[in-house]
Amino acid sequence: MAFKRTDVRPFGPEAIAAAAALIRAGEPVAVPTETVYGLAADASNAEAVARIYAAKGRPSFNPLIVHVPDLAAAERLGHFDSEARSLAETHWPGPLTLVVPLRPDAGIAALVTAGLPTLALRVPAHRAMRALLAESGRPLAAPSANASGRISPSRAEHVLRSLDRRVELVIDDGPTGHGLESTIVAVGPNGLRLLRHGPIEVPGARLSAGGIEAPGMMASHYAPAKPVRLHAAEAGADEYLIGFGPVAGDVSLSPAGDLVEAAARLFDLLHAADEAPHSRIAVASVPPQGLGLAINDRLRRAAAPR
Repeated sequence: MAFKRTDVRPFGPEAIAAAAALIRAGEPVAVPTETVYGLAADASNAEAVARIYAAKGRPSFNPLIVHVPDLAAAERLGHFDSEARSLAETHWPGPLTLVVPLRPDAGIAALVTAGLPTLALRVPAHRAMRALLAESGRPLAAPSANASGRISPSRAEHVLRSLDRRVELVIDDGPTGHGLESTIVAVGPNGLRLLRHGPIEVPGARLSAGGIEAPGMMASHYAPAKPVRLHAAEAGADEYLIGFGPVAGDVSLSPAGDLVEAAARLFDLLHAADEAPHSRIAVASVPPQGLGLAINDRLRRAAAPR
């Protein structure tokens, strides 16, 4: 979506109120954190999250970090063992992201987790992000506020260099403190695993060599257990068909051919197909443009031999 202009407002009650209204309406806004400027949207609203990807031109659906106001809010979304809780109590608010098991009743859009059973959570320290969390009353998914592949933004003007007219509002609160994305640590039964280096050092965390679990990692995502056939015009024998546009299917990514709606529904429908009684999955063609590039990237991974 292209806006006539991007409104840049200095941090203050009016800017936060305007940003919170956009968040509640399902639109992303750019806001500073103590690490870099983030592109924030309601993490419980799949279409709002899809608009983050649309604005960034993100090439694939990587998991996103969800920002919350405090540890209590984080524990309503993810399972924290004693080690995770200790790290949170030591470093939050601050530039540490913890990847923990997702609670089944968390209400977080599947697009945020890229279909994974874990959730990346952070309690930010910056006054602007904290004010937006309080005013909007929503958990906020927020990758860096720049076009995919561009340099991460540490000032409002950096956001405009790649996202001007791609987002409606940028809150300007000067340069960020760290200018470097948060440290990401996964907490699990096998100890601490460092998924991304950042401002905080976590003693005892070993560098992960596994698959994608958080932003900034390159690997395959969640894939169904069943074989997946792409570019299907109709269902074959014992296939569960995920449609798009004129191809109706058993379910549809978007009967109207809307790529934002399709991105928002992608992981939910792949899960539904995996749980269906059919032995195979077929997916209709999605045009390779805009968000369709990310959707097709994800579908190719889902259909890859394994």
